[in-house]
Amino acid sequence: MNYLIDLRSDTVTLPPPEMRQAIAAAELGDDVYGEDPTVNALESLAARMLGKQAAIFVPSGTMANLLALMGHCSLRKRLLVGDLSDIWRWEAGGASVLGGLVYHTLSTRPNGELSLEDIEAAVYGHEDFQCVPAGLICLEDTHCLCGGRALSLEYLAQVYQFGCDHNVPVHLDGARIFNAAIALGVSASQIAAFADTVSVCLSKGLAAPVGSLVAGCIPFITQVRRLRKMVGGGMRQAGVLAAAGIYALEHMVNRLAEDHANARLLAEKLARIPGIQIDPEPPQTNIVFWTLADQGLSSKYFMYALQNHGVHVAELGKGKIRAVTHYGITAKDIECAVGAVRSVLALGRSALSRTMDESMPSAVMAGSD
Repeated sequence: MNYLIDLRSDTVTLPPPEMRQAIAAAELGDDVYGEDPTVNALESLAARMLGKQAAIFVPSGTMANLLALMGHCSLRKRLLVGDLSDIWRWEAGGASVLGGLVYHTLSTRPNGELSLEDIEAAVYGHEDFQCVPAGLICLEDTHCLCGGRALSLEYLAQVYQFGCDHNVPVHLDGARIFNAAIALGVSASQIAAFADTVSVCLSKGLAAPVGSLVAGCIPFITQVRRLRKMVGGGMRQAGVLAAAGIYALEHMVNRLAEDHANARLLAEKLARIPGIQIDPEPPQTNIVFWTLADQGLSSKYFMYALQNHGVHVAELGKGKIRAVTHYGITAKDIECAVGAVRSVLALGRSALSRTMDESMPSAVMAGSD
């Protein structure tokens, strides 16, 4: 194998040639003044596709969520978030550090849901000066650490109705909302209807090089625009990036079904390999998790050996190996990746450990969770 099959994340996607052409041809202006026509067109398109009044283009998914959380909550409010959510685990505590907000983690079910009972128990403190009142319910769809599961519309409707009844808004981290829409056979706007605000990532499976969006009502997005400037997210001739986002939304959404099919193919073939433990339920979208049956075999040794065979995967959680299918990965690549897994496991624990001890860089051996 003379090239790398990179399955670490769908963030490693590269823009297709037509997207690069759109970038080169983008009409530009100063977006901070609201004068970049391509950014304006992207925001309008995203708002329509998500069924919201307005949207705003920002550099990253982390910033999109941060701005939404800060926009919803004044200082000293609690964010109800899942203990396996990206907002809690991977976004550097920005809501606390920059927004003065308090994270309140709730147990995440295997399908990515937070139980309504747990949410209800966490909504307190509005009348008691000793408590930090609940300010926002945060959901994630699809849910990364739950294997890319898509939340059902029935569940989303229940949480949203609860939020309305208790005057607590709902923010949806919809970084992969279009994957969820494809999996459920619905539009993204049908999902987003059950959240006051939603964030969307353009640089994952949609293959744009940079950028995310926050969508909601006009007053909220106006407030987020001020917050974006405050945290350094104001961009000038950002149309070169927005043009990629427009192409992504217009041409890259329906092809996500290919990624889902490749993920199912990968899971099906991995399940047939002795030494691999994997959920018997097929993946809904583009994320596949598995573990090694031999607990004495280091996952980091395994992944390093796999990379030497031309396949790059990631570890998210102790011993949990993740592969994400995306634009640029084909069914043939999946066959090659499965063959590489077989070859590495065939080395056996002692041979693999000895080889890795001799060749694996110390920084890679140390690793991290």
